[in-house]
Amino acid sequence: MKIIAGQSNTLLAEEIAEHCFTTVVPANISRFADGECSVELLENVRGEDCFIIQSTSSPVNDNLMELLIIIDTLKRSSAKRITAVMPYFGYARQDRKSASRTPISAKLVANLITKAGADRILTMDLHAGQIQGFFDIPVDDLTSRILFTKDIKKKLRSESTKTVFVSPDAGGVVRARKFADSFNGMIAIVDKRRSRPGVSEAMHVIGSVKDKHAILVDDMVDSGGTLCNAAKILLAKGAVSVRAYITHGVLTKDACKKIQESKLEEVVITDSITYRCPDDITKIRQVSVDKLIGEAIRRVSNEESVSSLFA
Repeated sequence: MKIIAGQSNTLLAEEIAEHCFTTVVPANISRFADGECSVELLENVRGEDCFIIQSTSSPVNDNLMELLIIIDTLKRSSAKRITAVMPYFGYARQDRKSASRTPISAKLVANLITKAGADRILTMDLHAGQIQGFFDIPVDDLTSRILFTKDIKKKLRSESTKTVFVSPDAGGVVRARKFADSFNGMIAIVDKRRSRPGVSEAMHVIGSVKDKHAILVDDMVDSGGTLCNAAKILLAKGAVSVRAYITHGVLTKDACKKIQESKLEEVVITDSITYRCPDDITKIRQVSVDKLIGEAIRRVSNEESVSSLFA
């Protein structure tokens, strides 16, 4: 087994490698003056089972191109099998035509990765599950719910039975229900209207949150507007507290400040994307997916089942 790290999340890659009892393959990843990416592996990978750790997060296009070049490098270096481990899959929000004359960029990205030479994809909490069908190679979509459920039980302890899991929009109902099933709890939905990308207005709550600890669950937080508006309306409807558990902390613009000044008690994210908020932001906490992804890599490499990691 060989683990290769792209530059999007080198610390996570090192922690994953440690879990797999190996080290990251040394490599020179550099840029020409005009921005072109150059990759040179400094270790033999011929006949090896190779795993590339690379989230296609900001800068999305640079990280995506770097991933494709690393795949091509491994292909031309006679690697036996190439798995693209993408903790965060960029362009996943463009999984369908949202209007006339628009692309389905998630499908294009799937084509590029496959054509570059990847044999398998390992990702986590895809924005839309049907993206797995955009690939003609195996795709394992892990879930952070395993980590978050443990954290919620530890954080709320005896109060964990007094929770309601809230989806910030209709599209996340299945996710909220799976969380609720772990606690024999109830779910609620915040009815949301989005006026334009990154801007949303929470309207009303479907379901009861009165005298409950409301826990918002979603796959990503971008501008933070949805979460902050949802927290406000949930408290107005009688929730005792509002927390959020979000897999991917995209956190663009002033999202961190917005969350810090909101009614949210805490927002828990994973390290699928490198966390860049300033030190004075105390409401955002990070849990690592290194062991989860590391275990998935170990099982894939040993031809074992990974179904329990995304059930």
